[in-house]
Amino acid sequence: MVKGQGTAGRFGVRYGNTLRAKVSKIEEFSRGSFKCPFCSKDKKVRREAYGIWKCRACKITFAGKAYKPF
Repeated sequence: MVKGQGTAGRFGVRYGNTLRAKVSKIEEFSRGSFKCPFCSKDKKVRREAYGIWKCRACKITFAGKAYKPF
């Protein structure tokens, strides 16, 4: 069986295994959902853009880190 490539599978054999693994880990984490620091609802914060996060429950947009909201 072949291991799943994740989001970095689009690179094929290019750029090396280590870099593809790092990209896959970062993209998987940044595309996930997080707990809102304002309303405390779980899995409601999504990434809008680089460093911009928005809660889908309380509609607050706030600045955070690039790949993590806080």
